[in-house]
Amino acid sequence: MSALLTGRQAEELHKSLIAYLASAGHPNAALALRQELDLPESSFDSTTTKKYEGLLEKKWTSVVRLQKKIMDLETRCTGLQHELDNATPTSLAARKNHDPATWLPKAPARHTLQSHRAPITSVAFHPLFSSLASASEDCTIKIWDYELGELERTLKSHTKAVLDVDYGGPRGHTLLASCSSDLTIKLWDASDEYKNIRTLPGHDHSVSTVRFIPSGAAGAPLSGNLLASASRDKTIRIWDATTGYCLRTFRGHNEW
Repeated sequence: MSALLTGRQAEELHKSLIAYLASAGHPNAALALRQELDLPESSFDSTTTKKYEGLLEKKWTSVVRLQKKIMDLETRCTGLQHELDNATPTSLAARKNHDPATWLPKAPARHTLQSHRAPITSVAFHPLFSSLASASEDCTIKIWDYELGELERTLKSHTKAVLDVDYGGPRGHTLLASCSSDLTIKLWDASDEYKNIRTLPGHDHSVSTVRFIPSGAAGAPLSGNLLASASRDKTIRIWDATTGYCLRTFRGHNEW
């Protein structure tokens, strides 16, 4: 085991095993393992037990889930390789000249994602991973794995209908922005379990759209931290997603 795990990793595993045995109703086995590993009782008090309780099960389910993803990706890779191996210059040329109408999706759908309890107002794809965010009038945002067709998590913080979502943000730090009829914009950290890291108030009516401004766009900094929002208060606002400050407000529209 020492060849595979560092000393700290081995210690974490041992404590997780002891906590699992104790919580599963095997106190004698937990005690025997602790004595076998020469772990003093003082190093495994109630606080430590609570910290490691359930950790082994979580890691196990994570491994199973990742294994399923790997198998699905391997199957997809095999299919793509087969398609590539069977491609010829003639077939590739034929594909290039296909009528654009043939690019449209055809039934049956690969997955049907169901969980929202009210109309869905917007969807956005993660720029790197197989994640899809959906916004709904049920006041929630749902994060899906579109490769597996599974719901990953539900984000609850808005108090009224969520009208739009968009992925973007600073380089190397993907954020999800959402806007709502509750007059706010919220930023969620996609790399940290979608924690709500910031709420941007300022609009006086429903915020109908949010969009991250791509880094390097005309007049935009390379940091990629600018966010634009449009509202029924007839204004457009530019925000700094890093600080949460409103940098500029554009007025001029007569209607929303």
